[in-house]
Amino acid sequence: MTTSRIQGFYNLPLEARLEKLAEAANLPIEELTALQRAGLSVEQADHMVENAVGIFGLPIGIGLNFIVDGREVLVPMAIEEPSVVAGASFMAKLARAGGGFFTTTSAPEMIGQMQVLDLDDVHAARLALLERRADLLAEADEIDPLLKKLGGGGRDLEVRVIPDSPIGPFLVVHLIYDVRDAMGANAVNTACERLAPQIEAITGGRVHLRILSNLADRRLARARCTIPVKELAFGDFSGEQVRDGIIAAWAFAAADPYRAATHNKGIMNGVDAVVIATGNDWRAIEAGAHAYAARSGRYTSLSTWGKNADGSLTGTLEMPMAVGIVGGATKVHPAAKAALKLMGVRTAAELAGIIVSVGLAQNLAALRALATEGIQRGHMSLHARQVAIAAGAVGEQIEKLAAQLVAEKTVRIDRAEEILKSWEK
Repeated sequence: MTTSRIQGFYNLPLEARLEKLAEAANLPIEELTALQRAGLSVEQADHMVENAVGIFGLPIGIGLNFIVDGREVLVPMAIEEPSVVAGASFMAKLARAGGGFFTTTSAPEMIGQMQVLDLDDVHAARLALLERRADLLAEADEIDPLLKKLGGGGRDLEVRVIPDSPIGPFLVVHLIYDVRDAMGANAVNTACERLAPQIEAITGGRVHLRILSNLADRRLARARCTIPVKELAFGDFSGEQVRDGIIAAWAFAAADPYRAATHNKGIMNGVDAVVIATGNDWRAIEAGAHAYAARSGRYTSLSTWGKNADGSLTGTLEMPMAVGIVGGATKVHPAAKAALKLMGVRTAAELAGIIVSVGLAQNLAALRALATEGIQRGHMSLHARQVAIAAGAVGEQIEKLAAQLVAEKTVRIDRAEEILKSWEK
């Protein structure tokens, strides 16, 4: 990657944008053309889901200006909301002054859950399983020879007693399974299925559910950034005003679950867009993120914002990030394959670090807008273009009509249609 800082990218025609991406990423343009097609044929879709009748497209925009762990990254983002790509790109530009985003990830360990019912003594059954822990992990290691060869496999066995439930006490067995560069759902579910008969034999109980948990709290990704206060100043707002406003806005989310829900949704605007573009399971990521935000027993912010000794704004984001670069749609969907090539990721950990960096950037974009000129100004101008197109505007009419709608502060399709009719007269 030469640079993710492509000035004037927005103003280029579509074909020229793809050429610019290929040049910046040092890739043949043919490897990126899937991004400008539907990305998926109806025939391919028929092999991916049952009862397929067609495909549903989403715009793919490019998050610009990102430096992640010292590396320039162009980030494909699949999303229909107008302001997300622009907001994340601008915040990444500000973060460059502090070195960009710095990330860490924990081991790619997923949790497989097995529910053990019909036990005479749940506590004795728990100890019996722990006594056979080594045998069970050895069996788990042999389930997927390729995964074992790559360094994955069983890592630990945890056994919990659920003392009080609507059906009485039962055991929950957690298989901790290293899935390397895969998202891991199929590998974990297969391992749980294979271990179930042994667990039944050891405990004398019945293994009921055997499935992974999407609260992947052993597979975390973290990002941080530092933004010099002078970079935050704009218009009539000083850098200190913007910084303190962002911190105060974050404090609201940290303290109040109603605000935290919308705050975290803003983070997921950025996260989901990259997860979708790379063919990963955004529903699993959403479930894990919100469960993790409530792990203390109270739902709160996934991110933190503060200031350091020199007054710079500092931000962090930590969340579960079970994404892969092998298997599933990441290897089937042409646009997903092109997206991974564009980012130049070599491991699932690298992808996870990029995704949380985008989430942190998008969180900053929303907080900055809320703390200064309000969220609607940027939303309104971008949404107005969509309304103009929906009303039937074409060519130069689109920008002209969008500008008038914003000036009137009335971004409604009925008003857009009225204006178009008046122009026709």
